[in-house]
Amino acid sequence: MTDLLRQRGFSLLELLVAFVIMALSLGMLYRASGSSARAVGMAEQNQRASMVAESVFAMRDFVGPDGWQDAGETAGYSWRVTSAPYAVPVESSDKPRLHEVSVIVSWQESAANKSFELQTLVPERKPVPQGAVR
Repeated sequence: MTDLLRQRGFSLLELLVAFVIMALSLGMLYRASGSSARAVGMAEQNQRASMVAESVFAMRDFVGPDGWQDAGETAGYSWRVTSAPYAVPVESSDKPRLHEVSVIVSWQESAANKSFELQTLVPERKPVPQGAVR
């Protein structure tokens, strides 16, 4: 009976172990919520970069015979356009040649350079025949 009366509550060691377990659990929860917030921020930056690249593509419906080389900056994003003729197995005079156009959008994010690249095929504008009015 004296043993039952002497033991009341938790020992100091049991309390320390409980606090360590609680601290580790809270640390893992904090890290998980912080990484998900960073992931949302990164997704938002990539979405904006994609919109900038699509807007640059929308500037032109065709590429000239010399290709398309351009660069600029919009809303904190730098972009660069390059193009090269796209090789097709059979050349046809009635079909326009294609150019592979690439837009690279880059930005600064927490002391790191990030970039996003979007590529597509764009037709080459056929030259206007001599004497034709456009």
